[in-house]
Amino acid sequence: MPVGADGKVVLSFNLLNADPHDWIYDWDFQKVDEILLAPIIEALRPVANISVESQVLYHTPKSSFSYWDDELESYIFSAKDLPFFVNSNEWHLDTSIAAGGRSKILQVVVYVPSANECPLLLQLPNGEISTTNGFISPMWGGVIVWNPPGCLRDSENMQPLKHKIAHQDLQKVFEVFMGQLRQLFGLKSNNLYVGASGTFVLLASERGFTGWELDVLSRQHTCFNLLSCATTLGSLSRLVQSLPRMIIMEEIGKQVKFSLEAANLAQSNASVGIYDASAVSSRQARSLAEDAFFHPSIMSVSYYSFEHCFAVYSPFFLPVSLHVLLAAVREWRRYKQEMSKYLAWKAKGGGR
Repeated sequence: MPVGADGKVVLSFNLLNADPHDWIYDWDFQKVDEILLAPIIEALRPVANISVESQVLYHTPKSSFSYWDDELESYIFSAKDLPFFVNSNEWHLDTSIAAGGRSKILQVVVYVPSANECPLLLQLPNGEISTTNGFISPMWGGVIVWNPPGCLRDSENMQPLKHKIAHQDLQKVFEVFMGQLRQLFGLKSNNLYVGASGTFVLLASERGFTGWELDVLSRQHTCFNLLSCATTLGSLSRLVQSLPRMIIMEEIGKQVKFSLEAANLAQSNASVGIYDASAVSSRQARSLAEDAFFHPSIMSVSYYSFEHCFAVYSPFFLPVSLHVLLAAVREWRRYKQEMSKYLAWKAKGGGR
């Protein structure tokens, strides 16, 4: 499940203009956030604490190749080239300031192709053209290729034109995103579209998830978090036992205590069927367990083993120890010689 260890998810929306010399597109993302995204974030709140950010990037060509199809009068990129579509060198997507610590970032890329490859269509493995014109990468996010209306006509202009994506087009893009988000959370997106004509239809629920689907996600999330919490606390216990000289700070003890209390509360809520509250408590239990395990004081001691001490301090103490050992050997030999002289003198009756 694409949720960070701290129970947070950052949805990073990116509008990519492949070549701004052809045209420049912008969007009114604030409307999308307030009207379309807000109900979804609220519905998934028991499962994850979701935050949203957006950016518009320029000069972002894709890495894969496309070819012209005379019959479709479009450029085609096939499914086998999808692993090479994302251009990691030119797409500077990892610029989030909202994702701190162990939060999970899900990238949502809306790709506007250049005039040299517009319109750009995705061909599925069965040879058909994708109705969504997008694809997902598990645990990373999704990509949607949006072809500007009349892109062949606009490509004839000498000067780049500035446009804003219409609300109707944004709504269609958002519908595709909803299908991708459902797939990233392990659900099917088949019921997101009706027929084979490519007509986009919103789900019956404005939240994008039905009640029973949210119930399933809450149960799965609760089980996963409780298992992760138990595994992390078990690893912490074994780590502390293996390092007897470790000093456990009071803050770590409180985090472990609160984690166990949250885990017990999650189990109690699940047993009586309050799955939303159970998911929230399990998320807190996992987050506290991770905070305790990755506490700075524990990390510093766990990487400061006896072998490390020996490797660090032996260059300083070995030369001194060698001189001390040699001096001790000389003194021992001198002591033996003096003792033998004394015994010989005493045997001759000295001191009478």
